[in-house]
Amino acid sequence: MSRAVSRQNVYKRRDNVMAKSNAFTVAQLKSLPAGKHCDGQGLWLHKRTDGGAQWVFRFTLWDRQREMGLGSFGRVSLAEARRQAEWARQLVQADTDPIKQRRLQRQQASSREGRLEQLAWMAYEAHKESLKHNGSDGKWFSPLRLHVLPKLGKMPIVKIDQDDIAHALAPIWHEKPVTARKAVSRLRGVFKYARAKGFLVNRAVIEDAVIILGENKKRATPHQALLWQDVPAFYATLSDDDPVQLALRMLILTGVRADSVNNMRFEQILGPVWEIPPLHVKGRADNDQGFTVPLNYEARHVIELAEPHSRNGYLFPNAKGGPLNKMAMRNFLADNDIPATPHGFRSSLRTWLTDKTECPDEIVEACIGHVRKGDAAIDAYIRTDYLERRAPYMYEWTKFITGQDQTA
Repeated sequence: MSRAVSRQNVYKRRDNVMAKSNAFTVAQLKSLPAGKHCDGQGLWLHKRTDGGAQWVFRFTLWDRQREMGLGSFGRVSLAEARRQAEWARQLVQADTDPIKQRRLQRQQASSREGRLEQLAWMAYEAHKESLKHNGSDGKWFSPLRLHVLPKLGKMPIVKIDQDDIAHALAPIWHEKPVTARKAVSRLRGVFKYARAKGFLVNRAVIEDAVIILGENKKRATPHQALLWQDVPAFYATLSDDDPVQLALRMLILTGVRADSVNNMRFEQILGPVWEIPPLHVKGRADNDQGFTVPLNYEARHVIELAEPHSRNGYLFPNAKGGPLNKMAMRNFLADNDIPATPHGFRSSLRTWLTDKTECPDEIVEACIGHVRKGDAAIDAYIRTDYLERRAPYMYEWTKFITGQDQTA
């Protein structure tokens, strides 16, 4: 006899035993010895030698033998155990796993895990390793924390509808469109996570809320930037001995983002180039590409000026010896009534390259560290950062800013 036929015979004998329904009375159950006793149709009582007992429902689904605990004999009566077994039996007949279905019901009924706030934190924890700095800067979570959770955080996520979301986002929808879009994006992530965890959320309510809120016609305000014609005069006012102003000089000369300058360290300087590590290049945590910046005569001069002020390896330290505060350069510009932000000098450079040079567009974008986004197949083969082709244009930019013509 084959093993498959033998297994089928075992199943048939077991099914015959299970078919005998309501085999016991309450009095009989109390007097049963230790062992496994079938009440019929898959309902079993497992009595232990220590006197305890457990109700179990046995079933076969998708050619798999399963057991589903129904509770202890002391807490679940015979009638209740039969009722639960019948519920599970009907699900099996409908080709549904009663164990998964019960788990789902418990999740839906949970007063804690089913709330938006709890699920938002769980989604964040699952997602944060893919974020820059592991999400420790709070940028990913802040749109939810500030604008959504105060109003919807205590609600069960399965009960949140489009009107709830629209009401929460209405105050910022037109006034802070960028933040509002980020809040919507974060909500999508939380709802997607909740769905994966088994909550029967309707992810379409987010898109419906966007429709209710209406088209946002307010244009995002670009970073304030000096005209490129005004950059040399401003650069000439910057000090030789203040870390904040020296940091601004490095930022203007190189066209990089403020975070890279704030965290600039001596070990990143490799002769005539500055190797910015991936952690301080814009993008997700899974981005393993740093950014190489050519350092010409003026940038190297700024490094020499910064060295006496350096602390703990940082060229532009804060008062405690750590990296320069992210608001330091912005505050300096505001305090001196300069109509620009640190990021705006990237725009000044970008415009100068377009107006005053014949620099190809891909080199222009590379000069300010923008990632090429074109044909994916082509991009997979273009792995250069155009360092050698960038260097002459950045030299010309430095010569324009300083009015000096020296060997790069």
